[in-house]
This record gives sequence, structure tokens and C-alpha cells, in this order.
Amino acid sequence: MAIVTIPDENRTITDVNEIKDYLESIDIDYEQWQPSQPLPAETTADEVLAAYAEDIDRLKELDGYVTADVIDVLPTTPGLEAMLAKFKSEHWHDDDEVRFIIEGRGIFHIHPPNGVVTAIEVTAGDLIRVPGGTLHWFNLCEDQRIRAIRLFIDPAGWVPRYTDSGMADNYQPLCFGTSYIPSPTVLAQ
Repeated sequence: MAIVTIPDENRTITDVNEIKDYLESIDIDYEQWQPSQPLPAETTADEVLAAYAEDIDRLKELDGYVTADVIDVLPTTPGLEAMLAKFKSEHWHDDDEVRFIIEGRGIFHIHPPNGVVTAIEVTAGDLIRVPGGTLHWFNLCEDQRIRAIRLFIDPAGWVPRYTDSGMADNYQPLCFGTSYIPSPTVLAQ
């Protein structure tokens, strides 16, 4: 289950209903999904998509997504550091960023237009939808492993558009289970 942290308020939210309510207040959709059947570790991407077909189809119909795929990231993924560097700076996309986490963990930082930065640690079973135009950045957790279903209206709309604000430099990029550690810059504020 997700863990939401608002570093500037020294606040952490772990109750699923409070998480949903808080994220809704900053225009982020959050759901928890269960597969139609248990999935073994060696499940193929096609089998993953079939196991979650009902939820995927519901989102496609509701929000106009036209395609879904599965992404696997491991510490051994070729070019991993370059790939992660693209997403760890504050940016936005024309299209929504929809991720359903199957395995692993990552952390989305959301920077609402009139609000404080919010960190959302996502784990297996969590679905997050970051609407197009929302300022955010993403980091993997320390194990650098994630498997996720991605949904797109148009994959070309998912190109990152960077703000060059340096905002992400003010926040610790790694997640460690139930604790979130702001960078020294945030602690000094």
C-alpha cells in the first residue's frame, strides 16, 4: 500500500482512505487493484495484462486510454542510470502518467500549483494517475526494481517537459519502506 508524505508539514499518511482523500485534494487518482488470479513471479507481460484486463478496460473506457503495456526495470537494465535521470528532475507531460505497480517500489513527488510537494511511495497493488500538466518527478527505491502496467492515450504525449526549477534537488530521492527522509535543504526550511 502507498505511503504519502508531506515533508513541509512533517506529515505521513498510511490509512488507505486518508491517502485517497488527500491525493484527490491535489488532483491525483489512487486505487488499489488485485489480479483476477494469483500471478507467479515468471508471469509474462501478456499474462499480466490479461490478469488485470477488467481494470485496464474500465480505465480505458473511463479516461480514453487506448493502449497498455508492462515495463520491467531491474538494477541490470541496460542504460538504467540514463533512463532514471530523465525522470528525477521536475517535469510534466501532455498526457496522463498512469502506473499500476505489480512488483517493486518507487516514489512520485507531486508539486501542486498552489500546494506543497507531496511524496507518494507506491508498491505492488497501487495505481496512480498523475494528470497531464502536473509537475512531478519519479525515483526508484533503493532496490532499483519495478514492474508496472502503463496506460496511454498517446505514448507521444508522455514525453517529459522539464521545468529546470531544481525543485527535485531539495528532496531525498530514495524511499525506505515506512520512512521518508527530506534532504538537508528541506530540513533547514
